[in-house]
Amino acid sequence: MENRYMQLALKEAEKAFKKDEVPIGAIIVHDDQVIARAHNLRESKQISTAHAEILAIEKACRKIGSWRLEECELYVTLEPCPMCAGAILQSRIKKVIYGAKDPKGGSIESVMRMYETKGYNHYPETIYLECEECSQILKDFFRQKRMK
Repeated sequence: MENRYMQLALKEAEKAFKKDEVPIGAIIVHDDQVIARAHNLRESKQISTAHAEILAIEKACRKIGSWRLEECELYVTLEPCPMCAGAILQSRIKKVIYGAKDPKGGSIESVMRMYETKGYNHYPETIYLECEECSQILKDFFRQKRMK
């Protein structure tokens, strides 16, 4: 089940790649139904907060009609950055599943462990679902950038 949703997140990352955006995709699931999907649009929109997770959270909130996404799971191709990890906390997402670690900005385990900091009023469950395709699309994207 989790792998199926990660594959949908990867399809979103592929859309970003085709738009010359950093290829990260996110899916939000509620009651075993996809309620939001998004990919990075930072370059297209020229908005620093247009990360896949933020855009998916905004769509999910509109779909549910609440800022509380307590019964939702987020599948994302790359470990969330500090901004996205904070938005996940604020929206009360129940579970975060990510497919690749981010050694330069990951805030679940790679650079910092935001969800181990004491004092927050919500802590999502996190699962690293190692996905070679999630890592590979990023490697391919940046290799292509370096060649230009």
